[in-house]
Amino acid sequence: MINKITPYNLFNYLLPGVLFVVIIEELTIYSVITDNMVLAAFICYFVGMVISRVGSLIVEAPLKKVGFLKFKDYKDFVTASKKDARLDTLSEQNNTYRTLIAMLIMVSVTKGYEWLGTKFEFLEEWKLLIVFMLLLILFLAAYRKQTNYITQRIEKNLE
Repeated sequence: MINKITPYNLFNYLLPGVLFVVIIEELTIYSVITDNMVLAAFICYFVGMVISRVGSLIVEAPLKKVGFLKFKDYKDFVTASKKDARLDTLSEQNNTYRTLIAMLIMVSVTKGYEWLGTKFEFLEEWKLLIVFMLLLILFLAAYRKQTNYITQRIEKNLE
């Protein structure tokens, strides 16, 4: 299993997940740290995956909309990456920055949710359902986006 972990998995899932878990442990009342190292690794990986999807779906879109980011057409990326293998590495690094931005935003949101929970008790009572529903929506959107990328890549390779 360890041989299957790529640098992308480490820097875009595990690292942000570990950082998030450690930071919220220090800054909030919430704790997901466990003594079981295998379970802790999976929790951190999953948290990092969630953070990565938040970056991809929530952070990236407004930055593109306001003109802070400019993207080329995905088909152009596929064509260019066949000619320049370094583009894949640069894209991975770019995604790492986006994921770290999302992690910092999620720490702030978690701290804000903690504060709101002190003002509105029902938020604490319903937090698991709220998290579950938000995760469902997030992964449905991620699934759709990934399916679109796959479809675009297939179309480009059939040209």
